[in-house]
Amino acid sequence: MTKPISFILNGDEISCDIQDHWTLLHLLREELGLIGTKEGCGNGECGACTVIVDQLAVNSCLYLAADVQGKQIQTIESLAVHTGSLHPIQQSFVDNGGIQCGFCTPGMIMSAKALLDKDPGADQETIKHALAGNICRCTGYVQILDSVAAAGRQMAGNQGEGAAAAKDPGTITQQSMNKKAGEVIT
Repeated sequence: MTKPISFILNGDEISCDIQDHWTLLHLLREELGLIGTKEGCGNGECGACTVIVDQLAVNSCLYLAADVQGKQIQTIESLAVHTGSLHPIQQSFVDNGGIQCGFCTPGMIMSAKALLDKDPGADQETIKHALAGNICRCTGYVQILDSVAAAGRQMAGNQGEGAAAAKDPGTITQQSMNKKAGEVIT
């Protein structure tokens, strides 16, 4: 049985007919051709399918397509800037080594975006909590957490390397990596 729905997808009004049993993941990938959202586990355990629905990160493999009626949906495709530039979160993942094989990256970035849109100054524990539903099989998560924190600093307007290091004494800066043994950095 089909059902008509209307919603906002990445800033565009969408009206379409759906089957009652379709998930949001199926609608996005199979019907609308937005393949940036990945299917990993299919049961809400891995976070690869994370999208933002009305400013909340959700697993689209569990979210029924019928439930998007009247809502605003953002997928990884919404982050593309018309100038060809990456979104600050995407650029931070590139700059900080947060991307490995790339399969989990769209879900990680969308979870990070949902957090940083509300709290660009999120601390490490808050970032860990926001990404807790996202699994990466390639990394130890350090680069991912660093990528989100750096993106938050940029989104908050705090781009100074010295300020970041002062806030987090564990931050390894390029300057500290380039110093010679025994040399004091001022």
